[in-house]
Amino acid sequence: MKDLTLYESIFLVAILRLGKKAYGINIRREIRNQTKKTLSYGTLYSYLDQLFRKGLVERSVGEPTKERGGRRKVYYRMTPRGKEALKAAHELHKSIWEALPEHAWEETSA
Repeated sequence: MKDLTLYESIFLVAILRLGKKAYGINIRREIRNQTKKTLSYGTLYSYLDQLFRKGLVERSVGEPTKERGGRRKVYYRMTPRGKEALKAAHELHKSIWEALPEHAWEETSA
């Protein structure tokens, strides 16, 4: 499996954190809360579609609601393949950061 991009990881973490409440607006809000970055709706749905096409998330359609003018929410859930990819990305990032010596953050004079 190909490594996840940073944004793919961010989206999958948001979906995992939200659980059964993972639909477009909530995912966008969760990402903004965690990263302090506001995504356009185009970017949001482009990434969600990309994750779906890669088999990392599944989609399901909820019931129509009055507050949405009768439209249905599309919910996202991570697939086993998505969980596996996210776990691998987490392990990779952990190993990279653990290998960094403490003094790496200190300024050095050239």
